[in-house]
Amino acid sequence: MKFTKMHGIGNDYIYVNCMNGIGFDPEKVSIALSDRHFGVGSDGMILICPSDKADFRMRMFNADGSEGKMCGNGIRCFSKYVYCKGLTDKTEIKIETLAGIKTAWLTVSGGDVTAVRVDMGSPVLDPKLIPVIFDGERMVNQPIEADGKLWNVTAVSMGNPHCVTYVDDVDSLDLEKIGRKFENHPLFPERVNTEFVQPIDGDTVKMRVWERGSGETWACGTGACAVAVASVLNGIVNSDNVTVMLRGGDLRIEWDRIRNTVFMTGPATFVYEGETDTSAFSKLT
Repeated sequence: MKFTKMHGIGNDYIYVNCMNGIGFDPEKVSIALSDRHFGVGSDGMILICPSDKADFRMRMFNADGSEGKMCGNGIRCFSKYVYCKGLTDKTEIKIETLAGIKTAWLTVSGGDVTAVRVDMGSPVLDPKLIPVIFDGERMVNQPIEADGKLWNVTAVSMGNPHCVTYVDDVDSLDLEKIGRKFENHPLFPERVNTEFVQPIDGDTVKMRVWERGSGETWACGTGACAVAVASVLNGIVNSDNVTVMLRGGDLRIEWDRIRNTVFMTGPATFVYEGETDTSAFSKLT
């Protein structure tokens, strides 16, 4: 099986061209290849598939083999892949995901895709749809207990569930410990991605993220979108156009509140090409 390693500001995935079909078990392969000691090493695997509803279909699997609905950094890399690999010559691409059809606009210079802007859709604030067990209309700045401490959190879905909380210093957090507590918190029946956010100035925040099924990652596009929305709702920022600083780099997030749509802009990077023997996967899992 041939694959391509890519990353979006450090959020790295293994990309496989499945336009002619999937000849392997994606859950097992994602677990095996994502392992950073015995595999390729990644936050998961993304498949490029045909679609009868859009230009392409994106399927993404976390490092634990679970299938996710959406990945913001992943969809930027997906868009760059299909253009640079000659699967399309369009600079506006519609991509089917489990979170709906997303539109990506490519900035191309010298034949290379230098940036991708993605319509990430509308933020979901209804607790039942996120889902989070909460009786109010919105879970904004509400206290919950995790690891023996009270945290004020805001719950947002951007195709997958996010829990946003604000701290004085993100770098000092023991994320390996606290991230697991949030991921498996009983208030979130489908587990949750958690963003720990430090305000920087009126339009800039800094975040670290713990993703369900993958642990801490260097970036999370849907998480950055959730953080921008939560920061507006909590009055943390003064603008609907927010710079979100992640461990792997910065993303620019715009919440168009008239249309209630979130746009994400950022880079995508090729790392290397590879080939692996799928018959070995059963030995690694």
